[in-house]
Amino acid sequence: MRTNMDFSPFYRSSIGFDRIFDLLERTAVPPNGDNGPHYDIVKLGEDSYRIVIAVPGYSDDELTITHEPNMLVINGAKPETEDVQYLHRALALGPFVRRFELADHVNVNGAKLENGLLTIDLTKEIPEEMKPRRIAIDAAPTAEPSKQIEGNVAA
Repeated sequence: MRTNMDFSPFYRSSIGFDRIFDLLERTAVPPNGDNGPHYDIVKLGEDSYRIVIAVPGYSDDELTITHEPNMLVINGAKPETEDVQYLHRALALGPFVRRFELADHVNVNGAKLENGLLTIDLTKEIPEEMKPRRIAIDAAPTAEPSKQIEGNVAA
């Protein structure tokens, strides 16, 4: 899917940002409109987030949450009941797939279903080796004493 934005100038001067440009192109226009369940994304703290998805009528065994690399996928599927004849059908209880792009090092802590709301808690946990660290500056560098050759010693 293409957007009206041309990212080619950025490709000429950046290396390793391909994933970001692909993400921008994919999320610019949702595929097939936005007919999935409604949701909120909440920032709870510096590195903690919550996704709340409205899934009324679904039970926990009809929902599947999958954490793939940099992607969270929520599937909902209700078993078909052929013996029901609807006179009016406005509830969106059909199958759905909702995808969320995740940044690097975002982990899913847990999920719960309560009163028709699926709540998924996430945290961003940067490994210690990737966190910024302060480098101490040595004010007086130690220099090894230089070796001197005495003038009256023959070589």
